[in-house]
Amino acid sequence: MDDLIDGMIRFMESPADFIGPVNVGNPEESTIRELAEKIVRLTNSDSRIQFKGLPDDDPRKRRPDITLAQSKLNWAPTVPLDDGLRRTIGYFEAMNLSATI
Repeated sequence: MDDLIDGMIRFMESPADFIGPVNVGNPEESTIRELAEKIVRLTNSDSRIQFKGLPDDDPRKRRPDITLAQSKLNWAPTVPLDDGLRRTIGYFEAMNLSATI
């Protein structure tokens, strides 16, 4: 089962007194630039990454804290980021192909 779906199901099935919020993200830290570069590489895209100024309230660290998901839901991601991106890209490629048939 997909990690995100598994985490959401575990949260929905958790005791009523546990209301969250709970982060079911991947704790692997990366910058938005690194993520964009991975996506461009994995899709063999010729897209160019554009750089714009950051909003004042932009978080400086993008590493989700999944401690609560681990302790309350017994959940942690099992799919590495690159594999998850490949699966997501494959899904959208398949959707695009079926939409043109």
